[in-house]
Amino acid sequence: MLGDIDYTMNELFAQLGLENSNADIEAFIATNQLDEDTTLATAEFWNDAQRAFIVEEWKKDAVWAMVLDELNARLHEAN
Repeated sequence: MLGDIDYTMNELFAQLGLENSNADIEAFIATNQLDEDTTLATAEFWNDAQRAFIVEEWKKDAVWAMVLDELNARLHEAN
């Protein structure tokens, strides 16, 4: 359908205003690993708008929640 969004990591990064190629995403994840005490929403690298989007989408358990869960897991891989 025209206008449908494919809820992928690439689209999430675009929604957050970040570079969204596969290479850009992998670089972001590799350089922004979080310790076990830091939640995705409290990470220092988000601006206020990005943080608000993450919090709202998780609260609503919205369509982005599954992709946010995946990003959260990937940012905590080192733990």
